Amino acid sequence: MKKNRFLAMLIMMSISIILISCGAETSAPPAAEKPNIVLIVGDDHGYPYFGFMGADYVQTPHMDRLAKGGTVFKHGYVPSNHCRPSLQTLMTGTLPIQYKNAMAVKMAEVMKTDEAYQNQDEAGQRDWERNFEFHAMQYAHTLPRMLKAAGYTSFQGGKWWEFNYQNGGFDTGMTSGWTKEDETKDDWFLKFMGGDGTELGRTTMQPVYDFIDENSGEPFFIWYAPELPHYPFDSADKYREIYKDKGMTESAQRYYANCTWFDDGVGDLVNYLKEKGEFENTLFVYVNDNGWEQNPDQEFRHDSLRWHNGGDKGKLSMYDQSFRSPIIFSWQDEIPAGKSTTALMHSADILPTILDFAGVEVPKDIYGQTYRSVLEGKAEGVRESVIGRVTQLRSEADMMGRRAEGYWLRRDNWFFQWNLTDKTQFLYDIATDPENNQDVAADHPKLVEGFVQEINSWRSAMAAE
Repeated sequence: MKKNRFLAMLIMMSISIILISCGAETSAPPAAEKPNIVLIVGDDHGYPYFGFMGADYVQTPHMDRLAKGGTVFKHGYVPSNHCRPSLQTLMTGTLPIQYKNAMAVKMAEVMKTDEAYQNQDEAGQRDWERNFEFHAMQYAHTLPRMLKAAGYTSFQGGKWWEFNYQNGGFDTGMTSGWTKEDETKDDWFLKFMGGDGTELGRTTMQPVYDFIDENSGEPFFIWYAPELPHYPFDSADKYREIYKDKGMTESAQRYYANCTWFDDGVGDLVNYLKEKGEFENTLFVYVNDNGWEQNPDQEFRHDSLRWHNGGDKGKLSMYDQSFRSPIIFSWQDEIPAGKSTTALMHSADILPTILDFAGVEVPKDIYGQTYRSVLEGKAEGVRESVIGRVTQLRSEADMMGRRAEGYWLRRDNWFFQWNLTDKTQFLYDIATDPENNQDVAADHPKLVEGFVQEINSWRSAMAAE
């Protein structure tokens, strides 16, 4: 009984830190000393498909330069095998289940006093609840809100599922929401995942350039999350020409062309900051939202499910490649350059690390932890393991996947997946089998037993049940 009461207290502490109760206290340096912050978020960009990750068959010169100018965590991980939960983690420094619990608590709280909800019939109340989920992030203690307390102005551009930029606490942005009538139109899903924001990097860079011009000389935060290399694979011919006659499949050529298109956008943004004299005082951070599989010899062009979602070991799967992402921190003369590490890092750690560099006090009860000391060369503060929860899995019957419950764990060279829905357990040795082709669970029963215990402890702490 005491253990359950203690776990309940831990959970409520996690929920309370996500909900807005007070502004983050700051011990921030003067404005002139604060770095600008640019968070670059790739969309369906598999971790192998960068030059700096060893893929000499994919041209990513600007990302390679950014990586060379900073420190790369080659074994970074995101919490989910699809995008929205991973983006919520970047915004709050919490895990998807913590965010979901916090918003459920807030929704129940609002229901008690909201007349619009109370006056609805049952169908109307369900519609109200669905609408609340679209707007829930307005109640969360997000990265832009925390930075604002230290004098930062923020911009949202690119992929954004939270209805409009205001819900995330941004001062300005490209995603403005939708109407009820929009939900019946053919382009509804595009509006749902960011609307005009998804034009950033694909058709325009002007909004982010205008933001930089308007805020030059003052600290700013940019959410740069272009819908690339995400489907549709419709890059300009100049990118496709790069990969012709290279012995690759058509789907590989198209996907890599989009990777280079994304890379060019990053280069344009970096160059603009240089032109405006803002580069040297800018902290760049890169992470992907979820994994992707597209090797040079794989052809998915005539397979609708895989053409949209990549190979079976990437997006919406439970393999290492579905969750792994390089994480880059680059700030000229402030973060060691030309360094890469295999130390484990969770994308939830990005928010507190950014706050630490910005001079903002890091909330103590979020899941994420600052890696500033690690970036400064100290050994302490590195995660020994990373655990994640899966709620959707690849399905031949539905492009968006099927509901499922599963868990995965990365520790040392081991990647373990436990699918409760399908009642399977698999173990892979990352050092010798990075693509997870050979299950060795039967050879290591003690390891599997220990990983199951570790996941169950994590489930209890997160109140997953």
